[in-house]
Amino acid sequence: MATPRTRRRGGQAVKVVVTGPFSAGKTTLIRTISEITVLSTERGITDKTRSRKAETTVAMDFGRITIDRDLVLYLFGTPGQERFDFMWEILGEGMIGYLLLIDAERDDSVQEAAGIQDAFRRMARVPYVVALNRAAPDDHGLVDRVRDALQVPGDVAIMAVDATDKESVKNVLLALLYAVLDEVEAEAVRA
Repeated sequence: MATPRTRRRGGQAVKVVVTGPFSAGKTTLIRTISEITVLSTERGITDKTRSRKAETTVAMDFGRITIDRDLVLYLFGTPGQERFDFMWEILGEGMIGYLLLIDAERDDSVQEAAGIQDAFRRMARVPYVVALNRAAPDDHGLVDRVRDALQVPGDVAIMAVDATDKESVKNVLLALLYAVLDEVEAEAVRA
């Protein structure tokens, strides 16, 4: 796996995509962790989904987090509604990995995530983590159901996250970074 990186003063900047179904918490997650004001393209909802929330992302969310002086993550959040799915491939270009965020309180969120996951699997063979927003950290039954429903391989982390809690979000992003490092090391051994 090539790890597209761009040079930055004193270190590397890498791209991570936060994707998932409508109203899973993608914008909230990026706002929680970003060290800059998040660039967001939210617009008012005018269709039947307005009952869930008043605004939706129509193009992307963008945030940044500095891991250390040598590594900066650029976080790109995708729209969750299928009518904006053309943005998924645009935002996925050059990513080192992605976070598939699912709303654990909504049964339909897992079914909606399946189509998004398929699109990202076709787009790029990069590491990913499945994050269950609003899930109890010890709900192993939920993790098993999601793993089965999405056919997530055993080596891919599925973990609970609270998109409003900085430490929780940080743990999920670290799990993704460790998966990326594992893949880089495995490629080095194969080479």
